[in-house]
Amino acid sequence: MSTTEQTTELIPDAVARQIVLPEGHRDNDALFEAYRWLRENNPLGRAVVDGYDPLWLVSKHDDIMEIERQPDIFTSAGGENKGSVNPILANQAGDEFTKSINNGSLRILETLTYLDPPEHTEIKDIAFDWFRPTNLAKWEATIRDLAKASVARLLETDGRVDFVKDFALHYPLHVIMSLFGVPEEDEPRMMALTQEFFGTADPDAVRDDVEPLTPDAAAKQWVATIQDFYAYFEQLLQDRRAKPRDDLATIISQARDKNGEYYPSEVAYGWFIAIATAGHDTTSSTLAGGMLELGRHPNQLAKAKADLTLAPHLVNESLRWASPVKHFMRQATQDYTLRGRDIKKGDRFMLLYQSGNRDAEVIADPDRFDITRRPNKHIAFGYGPHMCIGQHLAKLELRIMFEELLPHIESLRLVDDTKMIQTNFVGGLKNMPVQIEFSA
Repeated sequence: MSTTEQTTELIPDAVARQIVLPEGHRDNDALFEAYRWLRENNPLGRAVVDGYDPLWLVSKHDDIMEIERQPDIFTSAGGENKGSVNPILANQAGDEFTKSINNGSLRILETLTYLDPPEHTEIKDIAFDWFRPTNLAKWEATIRDLAKASVARLLETDGRVDFVKDFALHYPLHVIMSLFGVPEEDEPRMMALTQEFFGTADPDAVRDDVEPLTPDAAAKQWVATIQDFYAYFEQLLQDRRAKPRDDLATIISQARDKNGEYYPSEVAYGWFIAIATAGHDTTSSTLAGGMLELGRHPNQLAKAKADLTLAPHLVNESLRWASPVKHFMRQATQDYTLRGRDIKKGDRFMLLYQSGNRDAEVIADPDRFDITRRPNKHIAFGYGPHMCIGQHLAKLELRIMFEELLPHIESLRLVDDTKMIQTNFVGGLKNMPVQIEFSA
């Protein structure tokens, strides 16, 4: 490759740092401007950021889908060398720390994110049927009761609330823990661990047992939080194996492999952690992001209130807009050509779902929040084999909440600045101070 070709691939440092570094995600406007620059000027470019391995930033919707649909070529787990890659972007110091305590492997969790087919398919099948819409339908009344109770508590306030901290965080957590089988009194612990799990790079979420600002601090917090989850979920696992119930924890705990043996405990832990974290954090971020835009666009709020059959479309637009899962990493297992670029075996890719969901080639007028958008080809849940298994539950929770909440909301306006969680992985609004006027 010539020097000129190498140069044209390289992303300007300011753009690369805005997207790659967790602190770049504190400024949503600057972040989405960086995404826009990529799509228009270098949609598949190489980022070289100090402290990180070189990587390709994938900003276009179609390129993300092309990678996602080919897990044999673009591995999440390392292909033949299982555990050799991290499906979540970490700096070099963080990856070295993980390998140092995990026998040289980056596979720190036995969960779907760290697996490739066919192993991915086998582990996914443990609970796949539970997440089907036909099974979730029997839980709709329970979820609606939880939504009504949450709305009732909001209506007892004067409307001056932090919509994230006082409302959006709690409803999805209560839903998933109720269906999962975790006692309500343990929900605060699950909330705290989730915030530590996804907030590894956020100064406000640093654990007391982790030294902040060190290069490997995020990885150390990630590992420490996983161990705390393990300690809690070991009790849950043994309880459900001894005393099965009608809940998701029992289905996972009772799962057996093709030889009729229980899966290793780490497989159950991986499922439990995925459900206990992504199972509510992403939904709360979407709920808050959607309500913020309804508050900013009173015509959209009025339209949603006037026709609650639009709730499923509001859900999809909120998912597209918030895109709380910001990235996953993939690695090429062979040479490949993508968007005219020569990809080499071993090259790493950061799939930018937020950017793909603002791609004007696929999403018309993408910077406009439109609850009537149809079709809505968002990829907030990913695509291909790794498409989020919990997507139908998340959509159900959000639809029900919008149906229960919107009839009571006359207006919603910000009364102070919002902040974003400092993370390049999963997250959204950290706070959302608002004044809500309730309908008579």
